[in-house]
Amino acid sequence: MKIVVDAMGGDYAPEAPVSGAIEFARQRPDVELLLIGDESRIRQVGHLPSNIEVIHTESVVEAGDEPVRAVRRKPNSSLVMAAQMVKDGKADAMISAGNTGALVASGLLVVGRLQGIDRPALAPVLPTFDGKGVMLLDAGATMDADSKHLLQFAAMGNAYSKYVLGIDKPRIGLLNVGSEEGKGNAVVKETYSLLKTADLNFTGNVEARELMNGVVDVVVCDGFVGNVVLKLVEGVGAGVFGALKEAFLQNWWTKLMAAGLAPSLKSFRRRFDYAEYGGAPFLGVAGGCFKAHGSSNARAWYVTCTQAARFVENDVLHHIDSTLDMDQVRGQ
Repeated sequence: MKIVVDAMGGDYAPEAPVSGAIEFARQRPDVELLLIGDESRIRQVGHLPSNIEVIHTESVVEAGDEPVRAVRRKPNSSLVMAAQMVKDGKADAMISAGNTGALVASGLLVVGRLQGIDRPALAPVLPTFDGKGVMLLDAGATMDADSKHLLQFAAMGNAYSKYVLGIDKPRIGLLNVGSEEGKGNAVVKETYSLLKTADLNFTGNVEARELMNGVVDVVVCDGFVGNVVLKLVEGVGAGVFGALKEAFLQNWWTKLMAAGLAPSLKSFRRRFDYAEYGGAPFLGVAGGCFKAHGSSNARAWYVTCTQAARFVENDVLHHIDSTLDMDQVRGQ
């Protein structure tokens, strides 16, 4: 198995991706990691285990680059080279924390879609109060999804949750403005009918306020709504912990209380730490493709490498194709 890592993507590159890759390589000597980027900077991070290979390039897709133009005009960039290696069969999966739009464009234009999948989806796992998380499809790849696309999202989320996250029978929910079957716009209503008759553990509509209570394992929506939800959860999480810190630092008494509650607070914070949930798979493309958070630390990179390895080991591409009767998913 080979996993290719864009070592130059993200806010803390190359230190974070390389450090995370080194730790993963030590834990999984059976997996070969390919680090693409500036070789001198990569090797400065630390000693590389024998199962890590460095592929040198100085070209990088910048955060402000227009995605499609960058993919076409920067074929030697670390991100596009990683996608090309997956396309050519030289790697089984790729990981990048770089420009999200460029990763999506690389997945579509370089790696290509799985046969029968009309719209791939970014599928991050959002934190929940029970610490188990909920997978959200789509988080921004397909802004205007129709009912058939949403059915495909559900099928892909089901396969990933089962074979990577280890959930035997994932509970699938449809994000809506109410829990009743008749709620929502025309697309959501039609999607409800499709999901109700599909061979999935569909539990019905889910309101946004219920998401973090762990009522479902997979929630389906279009990319516009999903991206808003994702950013809202990130902002609320950061705001809550900032407010708690401010409250506990007010005086010596609150500081003493914080010291006594430290173990519980650390456990609570861990439930909402993006690093523990890893990256977001870009499901529906013909290869493993993972988008790590832009501010991923070494731990987040390690977790994402673990996800990618499970994706390959459990042949998730095959299971995505066979989770549902694909004639139904394709609308044929």
